[in-house]
Amino acid sequence: MADAADDPSVHWVEPRLRAILPLDGFRLSRSLKKLILSERFRVTTDTAFADMIALCAAPAEDRPTTWINPVIRASYERLFRMGHAHSVECWLDGELAGGLYGVTLGRAFFGESMVSRARDASKVALAHLVARLRAGGWKLLDCQFITPHLESLGAIEIPQRDYLARLYSVLSDGDGAALGAGAGAAAGAGALSPPFAAGDWGALDALGAAALGEERTTGSPPGYVIAQLLTNTS
Repeated sequence: MADAADDPSVHWVEPRLRAILPLDGFRLSRSLKKLILSERFRVTTDTAFADMIALCAAPAEDRPTTWINPVIRASYERLFRMGHAHSVECWLDGELAGGLYGVTLGRAFFGESMVSRARDASKVALAHLVARLRAGGWKLLDCQFITPHLESLGAIEIPQRDYLARLYSVLSDGDGAALGAGAGAAAGAGALSPPFAAGDWGALDALGAAALGEERTTGSPPGYVIAQLLTNTS
C-alpha cells in the first residue's frame, strides 16, 4: 500500500486481524437478490482491468485520495497480463459504475480494492465474485481489512495466526476449514511450493452458457444463475 496516490513508495502491511468472506457465508439480502435478478447492471469480468484500477484510484467526495499509486497500478496490470489478477466490472448505461479487482494464488483470491460510482454497484460486483469463486472451486476470499460494508455482506475478522493456517491449508490443497491448525500449518509453510491447485475462473461462464442452452456466453451469466448459487449458501 502507498500512503497516498502520489506517494512513490510502497509499504507492506500485514494486519493482526484479517478480514475474510467465507464463500458459504455471503449474505444475500432480499433487496440485493432482487437487484441481481433485475440485471440493472451489466456485469463483465476482465474486460476493463486497467479502467477498474483507475476507477478505484480516482478521488471521490468521501475519499480525496487512495493508497493506489502508479507503481501499484503498473504492478497489478502486469499481473493481469500474466493471468494472475482479475476484475469484475459493473456497467450502467454504458458507463463503468463500479466493481473490484484482485489477485489469485491457487484457490485463494485476494481482493485488492472495490468501488461504487452508482448505488449498490460494488455489492453486485462482490456477489458475482463470490458466485464465480464458488463455481470455480476457490476456498478462500481474503478481504484484508473489515469495513461495515463488507461485514454486512458476511465478512468476518480472524486472527493473523488463524488466517495463515487457513491460507496454508488452501495452498496445500486442503479444505481450509480448520482454523485451529495454527502452529502446525505455519510450521509446514516452508514445504509448500507452486504450482498450487488453481480455481477455474471460467467455470461460472460455463454454467451461464448451460443455463441459456448455448455453447458460450458473452458477458455475465444471467442474474438468476448468480442468485441461485448464492441462495444455496445463504
